[in-house]
Amino acid sequence: DYWRTKPLPGIAQVMLADGPHGLRKQADRADHLGLNASVPATCFPTPAALAATWDVELVEEVGAAIGAEARDQGVGVVLGPGANIKRDPRCGRNFEYYSEDPVHSGAIAAAMIRGIQRQGVAACLKHFAANNQETDRLRISAEIDERTLREIYLASFELAIADSDPWVMMSSYNLINGRYAGESEWLLTDILRDEWGWDGVVVSDWGAVFDRVATLRAGLDLEMPYSGGLTDREVVDAVRAGSLEEAVVDRSSRRVLELIGKLPREESTADYDAHHRLARRAAAAGCVLLRNEPARADADPLLPLRTGDRLAVIGEFARTPRFQGAGSAQVTPTRLISALEAFEGRGIDLAFAPGHRLDGVPDESLVREAREAAGAGDVIVMFLGLPAEDESEGYDRTRIALPADQLALLEEVAAANPRVVVVLANGGVVTLGEVNEHAPAILESWLGGQAGAEGVLDVLFGDVEPSGRLSETIPLRLEDAPSYPSFPGELGVSRYAEGVFVGYRGYDQRRLEVAYPFGFGLGYTTFAINGVEVHAEGAGSASTLTVTADVTNTGSRGGATVVQVYVGDPDAAVARPERELKGFVRVELAPGATERVRLTLGSRALAYWHRVLGRWVVEGGEFVVGVGTSSRDIAAEVRVDVEGDDLRQPLTEMSTIGELMADPTIGAEIRAVVEQQPVQFQKQAPDIPAVTFVDFNIFDLDRDGLAALLARANAATQ
Repeated sequence: DYWRTKPLPGIAQVMLADGPHGLRKQADRADHLGLNASVPATCFPTPAALAATWDVELVEEVGAAIGAEARDQGVGVVLGPGANIKRDPRCGRNFEYYSEDPVHSGAIAAAMIRGIQRQGVAACLKHFAANNQETDRLRISAEIDERTLREIYLASFELAIADSDPWVMMSSYNLINGRYAGESEWLLTDILRDEWGWDGVVVSDWGAVFDRVATLRAGLDLEMPYSGGLTDREVVDAVRAGSLEEAVVDRSSRRVLELIGKLPREESTADYDAHHRLARRAAAAGCVLLRNEPARADADPLLPLRTGDRLAVIGEFARTPRFQGAGSAQVTPTRLISALEAFEGRGIDLAFAPGHRLDGVPDESLVREAREAAGAGDVIVMFLGLPAEDESEGYDRTRIALPADQLALLEEVAAANPRVVVVLANGGVVTLGEVNEHAPAILESWLGGQAGAEGVLDVLFGDVEPSGRLSETIPLRLEDAPSYPSFPGELGVSRYAEGVFVGYRGYDQRRLEVAYPFGFGLGYTTFAINGVEVHAEGAGSASTLTVTADVTNTGSRGGATVVQVYVGDPDAAVARPERELKGFVRVELAPGATERVRLTLGSRALAYWHRVLGRWVVEGGEFVVGVGTSSRDIAAEVRVDVEGDDLRQPLTEMSTIGELMADPTIGAEIRAVVEQQPVQFQKQAPDIPAVTFVDFNIFDLDRDGLAALLARANAATQ
């Protein structure tokens, strides 16, 4: 049916249910967009918030809780996590994805999968692949060159699979370079199974099968939801007609049977109270402190809040929390705590004013009430964010600014009292120019789940040290986004024109200022990174880098930071980002404590996908390894020489003179001829095909002689 496989004699029925940040088991009327009710489950922070923790152990713990609730409710496959890259800040589903970087996304997704499957329940990694927008998502063709696919969009899945081995994968709705993902044998068999060695079940996204025979042939095993028998008949007819081998059907059947055999037969109980406490801890860990300045020069930073401060709480979101996104990830929470209830639970007396309407219609009476409340408070805590209808599965955002009425409210409140702390609730990033102008302190809480308000207050009052870090860049303007000109595409095609320069890679390439960089986050304490050392071993595909550094808590409070390792290849033969995240580790330290951290990076940290050779290559030369706390806060850089792969390609008559001159066997002969030509011709020669050089009678040899010359060069490389 809509959510379950068909039971057969001796073969158990399996239920699948949504679950990137909590279980969405529908007991009655089924739908795929979260329109109908589901059974209550713990609503954990959304993936945007979980990713901001950079804490793989915590995310794995959340995954285990989701897996336990799945067993408790008789669910065998949890449809999550999603490892799609946040290509553009307007994607309506960004709250459901982790990062703009594949290394970070892959690590967090792997942790979630390990946690879920620890309970004997299958995790379903999705949406494979290049599902980076909601506009026209069932028909859009993502036009992406193979290098970009390999280095960015597939890498997130590849890393997650390598570190967790999910039992199920979900193919995406969209086409990739003109072919539906679910019908691509290159994607589902050549890469996923043959190259990566993965052997689980591929399930379709709901309603993403348009040709069942083609998807079976490509390697898609399970179609969902049930078609009422229509596609069953298509498969049988194709086998009988000889256009589909019966072995292909057997292969997919066997995979589904093997999955069913892995799943637990008995339900178990889950501790929902403990899961609420875990959700609170995760919500606090995902909060990113973006700004914490004093309201005036002679004062202390506004946060943490101090006992005895008279608080004015402003913003409808304090009373009506925005805690999750809309669509198939929408969870019915077991309980829901608002910020006002969380303040009350702490016994804090405060003045509250909603300040604005949720529909964005300006209301001067609400603004006036908020202004009066602000004037009577020592500190103002404003809860601002995006209305629910601004971001959802099924459509993309058209802007990334906060609603105009909320920004106008902020200006009025700050004029009445400049001691303003803004707490943001949003799934995707928002521009913060006007917020920075009026709020000395800004806490990004994302969509923090059912206990999000309690987690926010834990951070505001200093019970928990802010340790969240950005998993995506916050730009100054939407127009600065690298994908801005080509998102969401036109006439059924979305061209990924920015190539590998996604997110921070693209901002760095164009030397653009940003509001807050990838990896950024403040705390109530401070850290220093010293003693960075990098050692290279091996060569080419066998090379490794060992990075060590001393991390010291230089402040007066205990806390955590995220040490981030970036790698750059400044002299590569292809255009590469200035620096790319290749490893990270979260470090928690007491005041004054120092820890020596160590990360080992494999050759993929140095490699790029070579379009002509069709493989990952390490180009020899000098690499720059940076260690810091964001993509733009690099504490130290170390240059290291690495011996690369042999990148020579067989020479042909269409190889250029430049390529012939670089050959160790015949290069000297070719250079001698070129150097006899006029200077202007010498400058053109490197780009001229060898056969053209011969046909111009510049060489004292004909085409047969050229063939012999090339054969001698190629023989030396065997």
